[in-house]
Amino acid sequence: METALTRLAGVRHPIVQTGMGWVAGPRLVSATANAGALGILASATMTLDQLRTSIAEVRCRTDAPFGVNLRADSADAGDRVRLIIDGGVRVASFALAPSPELIAELKSAGVVVIPSVGARRHAEKVAAWGADAVIVQGGEGGGHTGEVATSVLLPQVVDAVRIPVVAAGGFFDGRGLVAALAYGAAGVAMGTRFLLTSDSAVPDAVKARYLAAAVKDVTVTRAVDGLPHRMLRSDLVAALESSGRARSLLHAIRRAAGFRKLSGLTWRQMVQDGLALRHGKELSWSQVLLAANTPMLLRSAMVDGRTDLGVMASGQVAGVIDDLPSCAELVERIMKEAAEVRERLTTAR
Repeated sequence: METALTRLAGVRHPIVQTGMGWVAGPRLVSATANAGALGILASATMTLDQLRTSIAEVRCRTDAPFGVNLRADSADAGDRVRLIIDGGVRVASFALAPSPELIAELKSAGVVVIPSVGARRHAEKVAAWGADAVIVQGGEGGGHTGEVATSVLLPQVVDAVRIPVVAAGGFFDGRGLVAALAYGAAGVAMGTRFLLTSDSAVPDAVKARYLAAAVKDVTVTRAVDGLPHRMLRSDLVAALESSGRARSLLHAIRRAAGFRKLSGLTWRQMVQDGLALRHGKELSWSQVLLAANTPMLLRSAMVDGRTDLGVMASGQVAGVIDDLPSCAELVERIMKEAAEVRERLTTAR
């Protein structure tokens, strides 16, 4: 199926595997790429050396195009951009709007720039700055999310910009792909659906928690880092929501120290990242400090398998997923179902 996304990214199918921290590593990204979709490597939880090694590993596993996701507001964003360019990566994906300077640097090197946004005005901004495409996530999506459903947000953005739009939030099968195309999107991006594959390195016990979840078991909370964060309900989430401010801050400081060691960032760089996070979001300083909870709490679950000590970011689609196909099986299934849906729609006229 050829769309503006497949032409832009050089992939066979208009499907994107999103850059989930601690989840989207070389194994998952290369499996997605080999299946003909766009796999995106998550770099925000990697050191620069780890990112360099991971890019090289993906290149050893596949000849297909892939992408790297990074935080545009991180203190070492420029260094990560240079690794992307030097590594011959096809796509740069951003969780927050990159600066016009970063976009220009990437585009001059032939890298496709695809930021992720959660509002129409953000899509308009990055389009004006020269982004090649945009991923639009509705409120159904996992992780940090907004309040507007994909079915409302997507057509707004499609009508507002003249670059390819990729729909995210609530997609898991071929029916969703056809629906997104009908809205005017050039493809779909999925996180939770790719997390729940046999190629995902997430521990089996954690995958089992996702598979057992119903739609009502996926909640949005501000208890982790002060921002709306969609994740699976758990005893830990309930405990965080009921914790007092002083106790929450104490835990946040400890986790910030742990993340500093894992990420290789200095305290000064972490403060700079906190300032960038606070900018424009009206966060208190205590909320900025609490933001250090996110990477460490996610790591506890997604890497260590400790569902009792970690949080599990999740889209609402976790409640309707009940299997663990390989990436190849998943992509083939989605494309086959999409073709069948389109055929039914054509013959029903």
